[in-house]
Amino acid sequence: MSAYKVKILRLGVFVRRHPYLFALIGFLSGVGSFVLVDRQEGMASAIAALMLASWVLLLLERPIRLLVGRWIGMEVPAPVVHFTTQLVHQESFFFVLPFFLITTTWTSTQALFTVAIGAAAVVSIWDPVYHGRLTRRRWLYLAYHATAIFVTLLTALPIIFHLSTPQTYATATVLTVIFAFPSLTQGVPARGLAGVAGLVALTVALGASAWFGRAIVPPATFWLTDMAITDDLDEDMRRANGMKEVPCPEALDGGRVYAFSGVRAPRGLNESVHHEWSHNGRLHDRVDVEIFGGREEGYRIWTYKENFPDEPNGHWRVRVRTESGQLIGQVDFEIDC
Repeated sequence: MSAYKVKILRLGVFVRRHPYLFALIGFLSGVGSFVLVDRQEGMASAIAALMLASWVLLLLERPIRLLVGRWIGMEVPAPVVHFTTQLVHQESFFFVLPFFLITTTWTSTQALFTVAIGAAAVVSIWDPVYHGRLTRRRWLYLAYHATAIFVTLLTALPIIFHLSTPQTYATATVLTVIFAFPSLTQGVPARGLAGVAGLVALTVALGASAWFGRAIVPPATFWLTDMAITDDLDEDMRRANGMKEVPCPEALDGGRVYAFSGVRAPRGLNESVHHEWSHNGRLHDRVDVEIFGGREEGYRIWTYKENFPDEPNGHWRVRVRTESGQLIGQVDFEIDC
């Protein structure tokens, strides 16, 4: 047996004996990237690029397997290929997990999405479930695979290319469909008219579910550092004294209530965010504010409301959303006259 074969076999044995190693590497890479993004360091782009590179290698798995087979003089076994895919899933889910854990608005439906990502990460390192259940159910495995691609793109694209959230979400949706298409053709062979129609329908369904589900997907690289409701805003210092209960609008100085928020965004990112003011579940106002990423203390923005309805009593909520409609955060307050 050649020295190359021995080294490859030893590497395979080592990885199998340490199944959590790549998951830990992925998670630490995610934590490191998030910290670097928070500090506006360019190294975060390099780490995100390496994560995307693992998916490129996986997509080129067949030609690479043939090349490696010729190089070492032996065919790469199918279990090795399957295990490589599992490693990429592990790295991907654990890489994005720190981002979503921090950027999720836990009082919203985004919590369901992030919990699902956490569960997917656990499945990737739990062999009895991953190999015993997931991979044996083709449709479930395809959804799992597509989700891994999708969340990796959502996290990596804005870090590397400074895309806005609408650009990131649209690009991630399209690329997920393209990258997942080879797996879709295996699940639904395009044989005859019915097969082609089924494949097209599945492809459209995959893209549509990703696009129309964006309301529950946290923006991976946008998060709030602060949010408050106040009638006392220091515009020069950009500080607010928050309060949960607001007096009658007539009793306020100037009749205004301010919504103050601090938003963190990657360096080089410019886009609008929205403050949505709602009363008892009904949207009243939506105000656009332009933000610029890269500020160490975050970009501090505020909007205000002064035209209150005749009956202002009840529950008020201000949501902060990206241009693509993804929720960044929210704050609630009550008016009781």
